Amino acid sequence: MRFQLTDEQQDFARSLDGLLTAAGTPAVVRSWAAGDPAPGLALWSRLADAGVFALAVPEAYEGVGPLPVELAAAFVELGRHAVPGPVVETVAAAALLGRLADLGDASPAKRLLPALASGGTSATLVAPGGGPYALDADSADLCLTVTDGHELTLASGHHPVVVSADPARRLAVPRPGGEVLAAGPAVTEAAAYALGWARLATAAQSLGVGLTLLEHTVAYVKQRTQFGTPIGAFQAVKHRLADTLIALEFARPLLYGAALTMAPADIAAAKVTAGEAAYTAARTALQLHGAVGYTEELDLSLWLRKARPLRDSWGTPSACRAAVLTA
Repeated sequence: MRFQLTDEQQDFARSLDGLLTAAGTPAVVRSWAAGDPAPGLALWSRLADAGVFALAVPEAYEGVGPLPVELAAAFVELGRHAVPGPVVETVAAAALLGRLADLGDASPAKRLLPALASGGTSATLVAPGGGPYALDADSADLCLTVTDGHELTLASGHHPVVVSADPARRLAVPRPGGEVLAAGPAVTEAAAYALGWARLATAAQSLGVGLTLLEHTVAYVKQRTQFGTPIGAFQAVKHRLADTLIALEFARPLLYGAALTMAPADIAAAKVTAGEAAYTAARTALQLHGAVGYTEELDLSLWLRKARPLRDSWGTPSACRAAVLTA
């Protein structure tokens, strides 16, 4: 089945591409990894003005959502440009809080959602299915945790930051305690719903990362020569690139199909397929760039280092396959 974005959705994706191209995201990523979040926060504000974070927030709380297809299209562009920060976690937090709106006056939605939609507040989230670490807790305004005791807590701080395989992904374990925002079975159900949004956004990011890795690699093999011939002319290189392209294009309809249904099994299938495709693109890029691919000075490294963490974030391949098989 073919899933084709509408003209309006394609225009939205192109506008984000233009915004991020003009922003010079490689410099932003390097600053973020070095512990200087200022350029990244400025870019965050521009993304919020474009409506990216409002896509997961209901209209009743100053959002425009929930619009999962538009969100998937947006996060493909964020992945293509290696945008740093807890973008997935902010969307997941918004989805979780929106699901708790039915709690009425006891819901934290009215208090927190408008600022998430406007970009005035960023959030990171630790919840079942996402592992023990909070991404970029040192830069996020809110650190939310969902415990096994069915409590949604606003953490009061975090333990020292741990740098992951991707220096632009700064990890920390939230400190126990903090303000309890909500509790009970509704929190468990909302966390499961938020996990779906997190997996969908991560799958879209992975697809975008893979597309950029392939684009850079194709450009490189056209100009790199061996024996007086561009290496892209060699049959083995062509086959490797074709396999990478097929993997990415196979992931694309699964992503948008999952965004249409929002069924947990469909999202898990999209997540594992896009994650594996991006990791394949990273391995292809590294091999075909040769020794230069290992250097931090080459911008390619900014995408190479994202592929595997994204593949495992918010559900490892084995966890996602299990979700598909048990649906």
